[in-house]
Amino acid sequence: MPESRVQIEKISGALGAELRGLDLADGLEEQGLESLERAILDHHVVFLRNQPLSDEAHLALARRFGEVSVYPILAAMGSDVTLEVIEDTENSAPKADHWHTDVTWIPEPPKLAFLSACEIPAYGGDTLWVSLHAAYDALSPALQERIDGLRVFHDAGDEFWDSVAIALGDEQVAQIRKQVGSGAEHPLVRTHPATGRKALFVASFMQHIVGMYEDESRMLLDFLMAHACKVEFQCRWRWQRDDLAIWDERCTMHRALGDHYPQRRRVRRCTVDGDRPYFEPEAHVPSQPSA
Repeated sequence: MPESRVQIEKISGALGAELRGLDLADGLEEQGLESLERAILDHHVVFLRNQPLSDEAHLALARRFGEVSVYPILAAMGSDVTLEVIEDTENSAPKADHWHTDVTWIPEPPKLAFLSACEIPAYGGDTLWVSLHAAYDALSPALQERIDGLRVFHDAGDEFWDSVAIALGDEQVAQIRKQVGSGAEHPLVRTHPATGRKALFVASFMQHIVGMYEDESRMLLDFLMAHACKVEFQCRWRWQRDDLAIWDERCTMHRALGDHYPQRRRVRRCTVDGDRPYFEPEAHVPSQPSA
């Protein structure tokens, strides 16, 4: 099918669309790339069935959107590996069954993520996403005004680093932490650099709101996280082998359900470097996403 005739089918009211008519294995012409970029901006996460990509093709596609990321811990160890294989087995339980946005504890978190399904269990193992644009838009104007401009400190946390130390040892982790840095401060409401829309920038790595007492901060962050994860802001994808998902890390959270355990599940992913999140106080009225 010509790339100019890409078919888009929404899968929920808040976000998510399945695209048909693009063959990614052989690369994309400029028109096809523009269609894919537009769909990602409109729908925040897009899915393409039957895309049997090699490692090289997976990375080549991601590079069309920017510099492919090296995970900060690997970078601190001198690695330049950009492609990650995540494998759940009976001896390696799923670890991403919680709402999160990737690596928000660095100053410039990822922009996009590309995930390819290599081996899928007979049941379970779906992934969910939420629209942080929709979550922000659903807040009352009074609360929007109160949280606009607030800043939040994000950090991986001691529990995360303790788990890394099990594999690498305390001494090496201490060195890595010095290189990676001690977290990052981000706006609680961020402005999307491509669309101007505001998004509620909540994530599992949030530690506290800058300038608030701890109990005040925790109460507000817990409320906003629970609000953002409401079912009306979600979409859910049932994987098939060779599916590809691409999502905008700047306006979504995701969660990989662990209900397939102890079945085997293997996926391959990479991310594209992003910019420093910022908040623009001027309101933006978004156009309606294309159907």
